[in-house]
Amino acid sequence: EVLSSPSTSRVDGSADASHRIATGLHFGLIAAAETAAHKFSTLGESLDLLRQHPAIVQELDELLTLLDERADHLTYPLDYEMGWTHRVPLSVHAEHTVNDVLTAFGMLSVGRTIFTQKGVFRDDQTNSDLFFVTLEKSERDYSPSTLYKDYAISLDEFHWESQSGTTQQSKTGQRYIHHRERGGNIFLFVRQRQKQDGRTVPYTFLGPCDYVSHKGDRPIAFVWRLRKPMPAAFFRETRVATA
Repeated sequence: EVLSSPSTSRVDGSADASHRIATGLHFGLIAAAETAAHKFSTLGESLDLLRQHPAIVQELDELLTLLDERADHLTYPLDYEMGWTHRVPLSVHAEHTVNDVLTAFGMLSVGRTIFTQKGVFRDDQTNSDLFFVTLEKSERDYSPSTLYKDYAISLDEFHWESQSGTTQQSKTGQRYIHHRERGGNIFLFVRQRQKQDGRTVPYTFLGPCDYVSHKGDRPIAFVWRLRKPMPAAFFRETRVATA
């Protein structure tokens, strides 16, 4: 479906879901074919390359069906959970890469770069803050100022520390603390570790969460309550990762 000519129509100011899914496919699969001498400038150009290999397309279709059958827990479309018509094609409790998330929110597109080596992103269109958390942190991969104390407290509560320069009185700190009164959204993406068997580990999307409490400054320590409890198996893994 996404290999048909991607629509550029807009819904509530957003590119439609099929366009964003196709863009995510580009970054997850097709962009690996780029070279220094040849970069894809449009999504159509990228998808044209895939269309030239129907056997690969068929294999991808079979693989997606198989992966869906092997899923060990239910996932929930974000738009449905939020009552949105923004067409943000993500699912709560599914695994997503950073690029998946940024393309789903329309923040990343073919020919447009964005700095992804950070743990927080802001999407003004949906009034959302996106938090990416890696539980197992090593001094080799993280500086002393980014060794945040992030961990699951229970199936539906999570302890998270803001970036090291954030204060309670700052614009960002106030936005986090008062997100519900201001109609803002906090979305939490968590993974156990950065790498597994030499490959980058995707994040499990724990969905929207709400403010419970905060303390301290630079960083601020928050407790968030998930609107949907995290999968029990994932909770057990997080406890091991942060033990």
